[in-house]
Amino acid sequence: MTTAITLKKASGWATAALALTLLQGCASGPKANPADPLEPFNRSVYNFNEGLDRAVLKPVATAYQSVTPALVRTGVTNVFENLSDAWSFVNNVLQARPAEAADTLFRFTTNTFWGLGGIFDVASEMKIPKHKEDFGQTLGTWGVASGPYVVLPLFGPSSVRDSAGLVVDLQGSLVSQVDNVPVRNSLTGLRLVDTRANLLSAGNLLDQAALDKYAFTRDAYLQRRQSLIGGDNRNERVVPEERFDLPETAPGSAPASSAPKPP
Repeated sequence: MTTAITLKKASGWATAALALTLLQGCASGPKANPADPLEPFNRSVYNFNEGLDRAVLKPVATAYQSVTPALVRTGVTNVFENLSDAWSFVNNVLQARPAEAADTLFRFTTNTFWGLGGIFDVASEMKIPKHKEDFGQTLGTWGVASGPYVVLPLFGPSSVRDSAGLVVDLQGSLVSQVDNVPVRNSLTGLRLVDTRANLLSAGNLLDQAALDKYAFTRDAYLQRRQSLIGGDNRNERVVPEERFDLPETAPGSAPASSAPKPP
């Protein structure tokens, strides 16, 4: 529950960090990456996130992975992915993508009713493609420039545009619509721990592969967001098995099978 409250407070931190970022344009050095003019500030926030992850998030996620059967973990991930489809549907509509919106609505209703609330990813078994969209992507589709790269407390890699979109995403999430505060906080905390647990392997690989984790994460994030919003593959239909990628945020997403399987 404490973790959930921290996540809720972090939305306020994100807004504060965004405002601070806009005020710190003079902090960039002459050799700064053009996409990252606030690198000194961003690196300090990145180091804070890394310390928090090492001290709290990673140990909790490791324990969760150790004590929770893989079958249950996959079901939990599938439920949250199904809930996210509802918000993706809204964003597909806002982006005037009727085919993708129809796919997303069909996925959500299929998994909700036939997948027992999303525990089983029946839509993936039916080869219904997943079109995961957030409000940052919607703003990009409307022509809003990304602005400088920003690292947010707890949430990680972002941009000025995506930070604004994140505030809307947090409000649009179905979990945030739960009226019962203890239940809402518990779901938020479970989602944070589950997504971080799914990233344990990817995080270990990143530790071994990247000489400068900050620069690697920044470049990967910016390239991926550009490809999702304005790249050549913007309109590709993403098959469910490929919906998980390198983390876009600190917690991120992680691979999960289309339906719970025994360990």
